[in-house]
Amino acid sequence: MQVYVVGGAVRDAILGLAVKDRDYVVVGATPEEMIAQGYRPVGADFPVFLHPDTHEEYALARTERKTAPGYKGFVFHAAPDVTLEQDLARRDLTINAMAREVNSSGKFIDPYGGAQDLQVGVLRHVSAAFAEDPVRILRVARFAARFGFKVAGETLALMRDMCKQGEVNALVPERMWQELARGLMEATPSKMFQVLRDCGALQKLLPEIDNLFGVPQPPDSHPEIDSGVHVMMVIDQAALRGYPLTVRFAALTHDLGKAATPSEQWPQHSGHEQKSVELVKAMCRRIKAPSDCRDLAIVTARWHGQVHKSLELNADALLELMESADALRRPERFAELLDACAADHYGRKGFEQTPYPQKDFLLTALKQLRQLDYSDITSSGDDIPARIRARKREALEKFLNRMLFGGF
Repeated sequence: MQVYVVGGAVRDAILGLAVKDRDYVVVGATPEEMIAQGYRPVGADFPVFLHPDTHEEYALARTERKTAPGYKGFVFHAAPDVTLEQDLARRDLTINAMAREVNSSGKFIDPYGGAQDLQVGVLRHVSAAFAEDPVRILRVARFAARFGFKVAGETLALMRDMCKQGEVNALVPERMWQELARGLMEATPSKMFQVLRDCGALQKLLPEIDNLFGVPQPPDSHPEIDSGVHVMMVIDQAALRGYPLTVRFAALTHDLGKAATPSEQWPQHSGHEQKSVELVKAMCRRIKAPSDCRDLAIVTARWHGQVHKSLELNADALLELMESADALRRPERFAELLDACAADHYGRKGFEQTPYPQKDFLLTALKQLRQLDYSDITSSGDDIPARIRARKREALEKFLNRMLFGGF
């Protein structure tokens, strides 16, 4: 029985990155032998065992093949005669198909040239079996966003063929969302979407995003002009600032309505906010986005324009923004809305380092409202809601006056 650490742990160690999780493959063993050594079996599809002390997962070396047409999933074969090379051959990319022996020698095994591809920064599929799982298209795109590597020409061609054959249409929403969320959390998420565009997957999976490319915006406020380019810049700015997934997804979807603007109205996009809301809702239903991501995306799509204009609003309009965005009841989400709007501001050519005072301005305005006391109003009298709102408006009026003379 031989034990190897495989995949991402080997790859990241070569890159000098911190190794968080280790995957182990056991060659030449049976399930009975693993159990006899104290390993505890888990998993229903293929033999995986938990180490008796570390509780890390150890999988028996296996091969796999796609099930017959009309069926979903894969058939796995795990047996003592399956070699390490056969196990590594079923993996997606060469950089994930390397192994190292878990013994004193620590022998490095690289049958498919993963180390060389790491050195030159290339994402290359291991074998034609890559085409059996469309999720691998998303994984390649995600790794491009993580490492900044380019996709090998033959791999990109295979991915394009998979898209033409309709393979990506078989992706279940849960798996697509999982990879999309991971890609958004990478260092440069725009690279994920660029790869998906290059192979034709973006139009099939997220047409709302793909349709933004080629749609112009006013050059004075958007020197990058192209709406799709702008959104890519926005998500990269959100990543640069370490914003959470909710904010990054809102940044991705905030301008979907611009693709719905009739071309004769270009480069203006009057009313694109409300159009964006409807497109966000439909997209989130289709990909089964979690509620926190969906809700922030809807609020951002609807109100980012007003947030940008907030320094020009009077007390009534400012209060309407606060109430419509549910800022008092959900201040944490309101703060995330402002982060998404800040990313929108920075995600324009030449605006990357310019100030965005709207964020602090609105947070300070919200603080004024949250400090108000309504006990005298709620204890007696009529028209309580109207009187509470009047007090909010009065507080904002005073805040705006102070801002005129001393700043916030």
